[in-house]
Amino acid sequence: MAGNENGSARATKLAWVVGVGALHGTGAAVAQRFAKEGLTTVVTGRSPERLAEVVRAIEAAGGAALAAPGDVTNERDLIDILARIDSIGSLEAGVYNAGNARWAPTLELDSTTFEDAWRVCCFGGFVFGREVARSMLTRGRGTILFTGATASLRGRPQFAAFAAAKAGLRMVSQTLARELQPQGIHVAHVVIDGSIHGEKILTRVPELVDRKGPDGLLDIDAIADAYWYLHQQHRSAWTHELDLRPFAESF
Repeated sequence: MAGNENGSARATKLAWVVGVGALHGTGAAVAQRFAKEGLTTVVTGRSPERLAEVVRAIEAAGGAALAAPGDVTNERDLIDILARIDSIGSLEAGVYNAGNARWAPTLELDSTTFEDAWRVCCFGGFVFGREVARSMLTRGRGTILFTGATASLRGRPQFAAFAAAKAGLRMVSQTLARELQPQGIHVAHVVIDGSIHGEKILTRVPELVDRKGPDGLLDIDAIADAYWYLHQQHRSAWTHELDLRPFAESF
């Protein structure tokens, strides 16, 4: 990793991506995209092994990265990771990509599952956004991005837990945008409307790839390009909410 953690590398610009799992997944693709543009990228997720794989891929491509394992539902984990980031340099972009899509008929949905979905998708996003904003406000600049879903906008049968959690995250994002944008912090919410051509789909429901066809799934690198685009927007024309979906997807 470029620089060090003793305060001598204050010029280092960083991006922090939370919710990084498989190398062929959205979080990893976003981390790689920001690293490609010269930001030292900090990746957070629950699996140290998977984070190490992402860091190796970024370094092999000539970028700089740091693995920071943690649990997004643990407030102390997020605060401690951010303190480490602030000791390295300036946090320019924070991306909250954590999620745990679970679905079941509402009458069969237990309260623990419902609460777990909320803690990952909404509570963690709140803590992340609050703490990242505190760091960025000292410099009066930065981008905070939240990954949403179709469920952010509407509830469907069997989606009570996920939809409630993602809708809550969307409201957190809107609130932060209205509070922070006048102070120079760009906050955006990205609605991922469709299935993603990543490891989860390829391993859990591979038949969906054939059913959807070549244009029916979101490409992870195209998603990552959209996140970088949001970060690069001129402040005279900021986007708060961006929908991403395959052109063949109905909506």
